[in-house]
Amino acid sequence: MIRIGLDVMGGDYAPEATVAGAILAQKVLANDAKIILIGNQDVIEEMLIKHGVDISWFEIIHSTEVIEMGDHPSKAFTQKPNSSISVGFQMLQAGSIDGFASAGSTGAMMVGAMYTVKSIPGVIRPTITSPLPKMNGNSTILLDVGLNSDCKPEVLYQYGILGSFYTEFVCNIDNPKVGLLNIGSEPEKGNNLTKATYQLMAETKDFNFVGNIEGNEIFDDKADVIVCDGFVGNVVLKQAEAVFHLAKYRKLNDEYFNRFNFEIYGGTPILGVNGNVVIGHGVSNDIAIKNMILHTKDVIHAKLPEKIREFFK
Repeated sequence: MIRIGLDVMGGDYAPEATVAGAILAQKVLANDAKIILIGNQDVIEEMLIKHGVDISWFEIIHSTEVIEMGDHPSKAFTQKPNSSISVGFQMLQAGSIDGFASAGSTGAMMVGAMYTVKSIPGVIRPTITSPLPKMNGNSTILLDVGLNSDCKPEVLYQYGILGSFYTEFVCNIDNPKVGLLNIGSEPEKGNNLTKATYQLMAETKDFNFVGNIEGNEIFDDKADVIVCDGFVGNVVLKQAEAVFHLAKYRKLNDEYFNRFNFEIYGGTPILGVNGNVVIGHGVSNDIAIKNMILHTKDVIHAKLPEKIREFFK
């Protein structure tokens, strides 16, 4: 049975949303996985009793500190060794859990991953992704979405590799199509970064490169993976989130536009580190927490770190 660690204290609506989301997830997982709740034990037990849940459903690991959203990530991780995030990474490093998920500080989660399980040798910079809904019902994986604002061509090239592994083994898409986000379809279009990256990708055998992808093609089926630097990716991601809010504001109940709701995706793994680490949105409610936990299970089963390590040997 796999063991999924959950940072109960992380997120804007923690611990209420995290405990409620864990209860929803455990009902789905049943005997397939055990959720390890990491946080203030008294608070966790009180909330489980409030929900009428048998405490034995979960294992509780007590922590006495919390890394707040406003804390400096690296300082907080080292100065708060008994925080729920720090304890979670200690457990992941020790092999006590198979994956660790949190809707807490993204910066602290990144620092924790780099300090404990560390980058896979050969990976220049780990990355985070986000799914964007295609019009055909599938999703496109966009990376990076905010972790690395300034990138070199070699980093973007590796994103093509990392995104392909994630899309193939977690999203179950064979030979995923990889595109480079740009301002034109021609190879000579773009800035110095995209032009140099295109040259690296043009003749690659490491992934299925299909060329440049323009902004108006993001939601088509031209690519399964779209590569860009974190600055551009975060702008695209925030615009996608705005689409959902605009649709709701306009009272549009449309199946496609509803798929822009981040709640249904839950979280995103950090790709390129020696462990299964999944980061959720800070404003996650119980449904988003549930889906983050379920996605963590899928990432664990995919054995991504092992596959990526083997590639970069």
